[in-house]
Amino acid sequence: MAEFDIIAAATSARSRAASAQRLLNLYMEKQDQGVVLYGTPGLRLWATVGTGPIRGMKKANNGFAYVVSGTQAFKVAPDGTATLLGTVAGTGPVALAENGVQMFIAAGKPSYIITLATDVIAEITDEDFPGAAMVGFLDGFFLFNEPGTGRFWATSAYDGSMIDPLDFATAEGAPDPLMSLLIDHREIWLFGTDSTEVWYNGGNPDFPFERVNGAFIEHGCAATFSVAKADNTVFWLGQDENGRGVVWRAEGYTPQRVSTHEIENKLSRYAVVSDAVAWVYQQDGHLFYVLNFPTENATWAYDIATGTWAERGYRNPEDGLIERHRGQNHMAFASMNLVGDHTSGKIYELDPDCYEDDGQPIVREVVAPHSRTGKRAFYAEAEIRMESGIGLTEGQGSEPQIMLQMSDDAGRTWGSEHWRPMGKIGEYQTRAVWRRLGSAFNRTFRIRITDPVPVCLVNARVEFTQ
Repeated sequence: MAEFDIIAAATSARSRAASAQRLLNLYMEKQDQGVVLYGTPGLRLWATVGTGPIRGMKKANNGFAYVVSGTQAFKVAPDGTATLLGTVAGTGPVALAENGVQMFIAAGKPSYIITLATDVIAEITDEDFPGAAMVGFLDGFFLFNEPGTGRFWATSAYDGSMIDPLDFATAEGAPDPLMSLLIDHREIWLFGTDSTEVWYNGGNPDFPFERVNGAFIEHGCAATFSVAKADNTVFWLGQDENGRGVVWRAEGYTPQRVSTHEIENKLSRYAVVSDAVAWVYQQDGHLFYVLNFPTENATWAYDIATGTWAERGYRNPEDGLIERHRGQNHMAFASMNLVGDHTSGKIYELDPDCYEDDGQPIVREVVAPHSRTGKRAFYAEAEIRMESGIGLTEGQGSEPQIMLQMSDDAGRTWGSEHWRPMGKIGEYQTRAVWRRLGSAFNRTFRIRITDPVPVCLVNARVEFTQ
């Protein structure tokens, strides 16, 4: 008699014969005893701001948040009360930056300035303003990149509405246009389509910014809004002259690959990645870099604490299919992790104690590694060790269930669903065990939970003989 552990964290490979693994709406935590899988946080509605989509959000130092929803800009209080300030053109994501006096909304051309003391929003009308794709703040200046060019600009000190026609520079290490801009550790990261370079404030009275010697990276950026700060460094979805689809993390000025071959295989098959939007949040010691792909309707999350990837998804109530996560952007505000909806004006709290997505069930799924024994194996028993006795007092989840399915063709087709109870509230000794599971030369197991209950999968084992 032998045992096979079916708890793992990975994604499917290019060929299902190699791996059909999947981790959906779960994340890994490594412990001394092995790997534990926890359910990702649910979405609890916090506020509805405008008609949506939520194009951008940022907390300001005056204690309020500023939100662009659809074609409107709002000031939002910590209790979720929203005050309409004015209109913002466009439909896509926007970037926001604050200088303590103003909030700059980069929305291409036109872009906008909100005066925080008066809540007045105004379009930037300076005739020298070329439009802004991304914006950041450094040493009193708003810095933004001009769309479609290699130039980035600095506004007047503490006045984003004033632009000197000579206050720009060009990222000249390579002739590629700039895709994005990010301020990190008082340095300006300028992401081109094929290269990246880093600048700093050198104090020159004519134009204070200059390139850091040796800080030239021959990997560019595939998506403007994929750049994000996390774990004291910079992450982005990359591309260069050789191709696209690697996620990079900066170690100093040296890029380190954090995507896996499995993730890169997924990205290589996407027709469009240029619209990817990244957001970062921290919860329970885990720091997640989340990548949403609107055209491909998919979401991938990288857990920086464990170095593992997993899918995030929302179950569409109309067709039951898994689509991308509802969250399009994030801000930490009012002691909560808040995410804005990519379709509506809803802003949700990412709540680990909420087990639904705005009232919809969360599908949590594990597809295990293939069980290959080299001979026909007879499967006597499977057991999933988990937190049990966590049923709700009433309604769905009062008698929670866990499902096991099997495939004998590397996950291409699946057999019948076999459900077992997870334990009503207080039934802490409940065991999920399946027996007499037949035989196969190559078997794959799938676990699924849809009830709105806390999920902790400690391990899962299968006993078999050859």
